[in-house]
Amino acid sequence: MAAPAAVTSCRWSSMAVVIGLVMVAATTFSAAPVAAGPVPAIYVLGDSLADVGNNNHLVTLLRADFAHNGIDYPGHKATGRFSNGKNSVDFLADSLGLASPPPYLAVAKSSNANYANGVNFASGGAGVSNATNKDQCLSFDKQLDYLSSVSASLAQSLGQSQAATHLAKSLFAITIGSNDIIHYAKSSSSSSSDPSPQPFVDALAQTLSAQLQRLYDMGARKLVFLGVGPVGCCPSLRELSSTKDCSAVANDAAVRYNAAAASLLGAMKAKHADMSYALFDSSAALLRFIDSPAANGFAEAKAACCGLGDMNAKIGCTPLSLYCANRTGYVFWDFYHPTEATARKLTAMAFDGSAPLISPMNIRQLSAL
Repeated sequence: MAAPAAVTSCRWSSMAVVIGLVMVAATTFSAAPVAAGPVPAIYVLGDSLADVGNNNHLVTLLRADFAHNGIDYPGHKATGRFSNGKNSVDFLADSLGLASPPPYLAVAKSSNANYANGVNFASGGAGVSNATNKDQCLSFDKQLDYLSSVSASLAQSLGQSQAATHLAKSLFAITIGSNDIIHYAKSSSSSSSDPSPQPFVDALAQTLSAQLQRLYDMGARKLVFLGVGPVGCCPSLRELSSTKDCSAVANDAAVRYNAAAASLLGAMKAKHADMSYALFDSSAALLRFIDSPAANGFAEAKAACCGLGDMNAKIGCTPLSLYCANRTGYVFWDFYHPTEATARKLTAMAFDGSAPLISPMNIRQLSAL
């Protein structure tokens, strides 16, 4: 997240090209879909938890294409991922035997752009609301606009019928909402007299409902929805508290938002019998690591690995920041984002886990449909 301290990009809570030439090379494959079992491709929408370099192509402060990001990524160079290494979408692709989808803004620049192998629209800073980090990222609605263009391109290259079949078999991975909630929490008082965040969550859910319906209308039939994590426990919000405790306001909103997303997806399934989904409760899953770090293989669950100031959370991860030597022992990479180790474990839970953390089916079961 470049221009460090000002960044409020997506956090979790929320995916393999390496950099430069490799990203360009990924656009030159043949136009035919890659055969990879029942899932030919992954299409990704969301925030910095899933961004693999889209923000590198924007004029924005919300970037991660500089050290020490990428220190553990193949090649040990920053790619635009808000992580020390791979993120959850990378691990999802690995689990399915697919290449991690390249950033849309890199692919779209090619005269021979190919979208049949999947593409990633996620952008650090994006939210459900277009007002969240406005003009600093690709909003969720803008990402859907780009997906519409990709859908039209696939119809032209594959034919309407084959393109529809291809999209219906592909996975659509979505991680969105963290930035909206973080902004809400930072603008709210933490006093006990605060009103319930339910009206705020209801407004988000109303917007999200239309966005998910639009996704369905463009051909998505297998949805992986990665819920918002306990963003109140990220180092940045902890650091704002005099007691260094998690923000109850943010975590309450996250739980309510995840419940609203579950309700929306359930209603969509009832309405559209040909749609299936897997919803991951990132909040409950990550709290297991935060509440019992040692039992889950971590040594530090409060402070960030990379940053400056109290808890390494005053300033984000920059080339001038300090970073921990044992990055597999930290839950958080910087003041908002998980480490590669955390992303790996969370993705494994979503891929092969069971209810209540992942429901009504896990990602392996969804991809086999």
